[in-house]
Amino acid sequence: MSKKKILLVDDHPLVREWLTNLINQEQDLVVSGAAESSTQALQMIQQEAPHLAVIDITLGEDSGIDLIKEIKKLHPEVKLIVLSMHSESLYAERALRAGAGGYVIKKESTSRIIEAIHQVLSGNIFLSEGFDGTLPVNGGQDARSIKSLSDRELEVFQMLGKGYETRKIGELLNISMNTVQVYCGRIKEKLKLNNATELLREAIRWEEGRKR
Repeated sequence: MSKKKILLVDDHPLVREWLTNLINQEQDLVVSGAAESSTQALQMIQQEAPHLAVIDITLGEDSGIDLIKEIKKLHPEVKLIVLSMHSESLYAERALRAGAGGYVIKKESTSRIIEAIHQVLSGNIFLSEGFDGTLPVNGGQDARSIKSLSDRELEVFQMLGKGYETRKIGELLNISMNTVQVYCGRIKEKLKLNNATELLREAIRWEEGRKR
C-alpha cells in the first residue's frame, strides 16, 4: 500500500516532532518533510510533492492563511489543513475561503487530528466541533470592517481585546514590538480609529461581543 505524503508547516520544533511521531504511526501516512516558514514550505512542496500539508496560522513573520493562498495558486493538487491554537470561527472561515479543506484546533485529541487528515485526503471538509462558518457577532465594529483586516492584523486586534500589551503580543507572535505597533497603526486606519485609546476600546468591545 502506497503511503500518502504529509508536509508539516509549523514554526515550533516540538509541534513538528509531535506531529511527525503521531502521523508516522499510521500505516497509510508518512511525513515527507517539515518546514518552519512559508519559504521553506513552498520549496519542500516543489521537491517532495506531498499529498497534503498541515499548516499553522502563525508562522513567525509569515501568515499561514497567505501561505495557503499561495499553495492553492501554485500547487492546487495539494490538499491543506490548518492546525491552530485559535478557536475563533473567523479564522476557520478565512482558512476555508483561502483554500484549506480542514481547520483543527490544537487541543483536539490525536485521533481527531488523524481523522481530519483522512477526511481531507478523501476530498471532504473537516472542522473542529463548534465551527459553523459564520462571522461572530460583536458589539462595536461591524463584521465588514473587521473583515478588512489582514490575518495578522486580526490576530493583533484580538490579542489587544484579550488584554495583552504590545510587548507580550510580540513575544507570542514571534515579532518585534515595533512590528506590533505597525500593525496597530494599520488597524486604526482601516477601522477609522483616531488613537490607541479608541483602538483598545474597540478591541475589548469586539472580544466581549464575540463571547456572547
